[in-house]
Amino acid sequence: MKAISVNSYGGPSVLEYTDQPDPKVGPDSVLIRVRAAGVNPVDWKIVGGYLDAMMYAHFPLIPGWDVAGVVEAVGVDAAEYAVGDEVIGYVRKDEVQHGTYAELVAAPVRTLARKPAALSWQQAAGLPLAGLTAYQAIERVGTKRGETALVHAAAGGVGSLAVQIAVARGVRVIGTASERNHDFLRSLGAEPVTYGDGLAERVRALAPEGVDVALDFVGNGVLDVSQELLKDRGRLASIADGEVQQKGGHMVWVRPDTADLTALADLAEAGKLTVPVEAAFPLAEAAEAVKRSMSGRSRGKIVLEVSS
Repeated sequence: MKAISVNSYGGPSVLEYTDQPDPKVGPDSVLIRVRAAGVNPVDWKIVGGYLDAMMYAHFPLIPGWDVAGVVEAVGVDAAEYAVGDEVIGYVRKDEVQHGTYAELVAAPVRTLARKPAALSWQQAAGLPLAGLTAYQAIERVGTKRGETALVHAAAGGVGSLAVQIAVARGVRVIGTASERNHDFLRSLGAEPVTYGDGLAERVRALAPEGVDVALDFVGNGVLDVSQELLKDRGRLASIADGEVQQKGGHMVWVRPDTADLTALADLAEAGKLTVPVEAAFPLAEAAEAVKRSMSGRSRGKIVLEVSS
């Protein structure tokens, strides 16, 4: 099969379009013919060696955890799926080597859900990691109907999904973003505010009594201003700032979860969740896609088109 692989840690230049052996399919796994794969910041962090202290990596390494595709073969104990099923997955395994930047990927059934027909292949590939991150962060702080949520980096890949999930739950969302993304946030149902100095005052102008929950999808020192605005300082979650736990909040490292992924697919089927795709690249141009991700200025998701 064709795949993007690396033989050592490094920047985008180490990503190569190569021939790799077809994956072996374990007993509780299925083989997926990849239609599209999502590109996430964690991918280039793994390739760069930034997670080496946390995860075992083996070379040659194929990056990528997000996938949308069609089941091509089924393991001996994977009766949940049949050949021809359309699926999506956050295919994170315990060690890093056989990722989704490839024509074929073997995925444990615990990482998969059925693809929502309402989403294109590109959109479906961008949903799993970002969608699960948003969903699990919202769950972790116990967000309820009628509450007000402050979402940092609300126009990004994770933030834009968090906005939609929260709005679908009947939550009022105030989202931080640059002014160029304010109309985009309004289209998702959020009330936009510009990030940076004076943020607390801008949020107070919209919510004088403060907010019920705060979700940090950017880091950059937003924890203190979040707690200044929170009615309960512990209802704070971050995916980007490890100090959140010392401040009484929750660190969220997204987990594969079929039930959560199915809940996201159901929202998409109901027309309450879509996946903004900023850019799509052919598999062979993965290095360019990664560079785009590394810029940190993407609105929505970046994906790789693998097959048609």
